[in-house]
Amino acid sequence: MKLFSVISACIRVACLAAVALSVCAVARADSLDSLAKFLSSTRSMRAEFTQTVTTPSKDSRPAKIKISNGSFSFIRPMVFRFDYAKPFLQNIVADGKHLWLYDADMNQVTQRNQAQALGSTPAALIASATDLATLQKEFDLQAEANAEGLQWISAAPKSQDGSLQKIRIGMRVQGEQVMLSQLEILDAFGTRSLIKFERTDINPKYLTPSQFSFVPPKGADLIKP
Repeated sequence: MKLFSVISACIRVACLAAVALSVCAVARADSLDSLAKFLSSTRSMRAEFTQTVTTPSKDSRPAKIKISNGSFSFIRPMVFRFDYAKPFLQNIVADGKHLWLYDADMNQVTQRNQAQALGSTPAALIASATDLATLQKEFDLQAEANAEGLQWISAAPKSQDGSLQKIRIGMRVQGEQVMLSQLEILDAFGTRSLIKFERTDINPKYLTPSQFSFVPPKGADLIKP
């Protein structure tokens, strides 16, 4: 009788483990499917964002936290822009040919070749790639467990040349629509950047390519690395 109880308990544990594995497998499939849908169905997007950058403690110095906010928009596969409003005015604009970085406080503009500057970057994840196959050329994608009501994917760049270590993408699924909700970026130095998107418009008709042009302000220092 005791042996029968032990066997029954083992069977129950095995069944629970099988169910758990099945649920995890479904979650992984759902996350990858959601990312694929986001890439294929979201031609353009505009959202407000709050970015929290946490620099790890070093040499007994405490960790530093910097919070900024602004707006983000893109039209696949060539143009996007981050417009920081607080605490300082900054613009990061990809116009399809060049990547522009403007710091109003320093009155300085940096111009780089867009194709060379992007590569394995967060922008390539959310604004440039149009399908999973394209994304998987640059990143190793792994689905994570659902959390905070979001489906999560981690993306590690295949190239180890840059300072980027890992990106986590949090997607909110509402019916048939998949929305980008959070983006977490970890670099090789341990700095963590968490971007939360709000008031998101998917495929808005008011976004046009002309809104992604950039002209350096008069008198600004222009740097071409």
